[in-house]
Amino acid sequence: MVVIVMGVSGSGKTTVGSLLARRLGWSFYDADDFHPPANKEKMTRGIPLSDEDRVDWLSSLRHSVEREIVSNHSAVFACSALKEVYRERLQVTDQVKFVFLRGTYEQIETRMNERAHHFMKPNMLRSQFEILEEPADVISVDITAPPDEIVKSICKELNL
Repeated sequence: MVVIVMGVSGSGKTTVGSLLARRLGWSFYDADDFHPPANKEKMTRGIPLSDEDRVDWLSSLRHSVEREIVSNHSAVFACSALKEVYRERLQVTDQVKFVFLRGTYEQIETRMNERAHHFMKPNMLRSQFEILEEPADVISVDITAPPDEIVKSICKELNL
């Protein structure tokens, strides 16, 4: 099984995803690591990525998800997957499950203003919410709970 923990930047994907992977003894991958340098540079300058910018990134992620499934490995990916078309691209089999970390703009803006050394700047949050297509038929978790509680909730929903 592959679990993709998704949501806007600052929603806690990396924190929750890495905790979930550690709890389950699975591999963890952060989709930010799959961005080419040009994408990271663009975001560092406060320029939102276009769908065209995301093509190679999504292809690389899809390949990694496929590799985990074919190898019969279980993994957690932290990935924004903001649009339905992105999620469709990553849904290589029914063994891919999405978990949406849901929060308000204000909650996430506060979090982003508190973190340092991340290429995604708080002024880009608005663009993330503008393109977010909230998913249906996925596990949806409110981000107000502590990360450990969120992980417990995800495990319960996935029967793990």
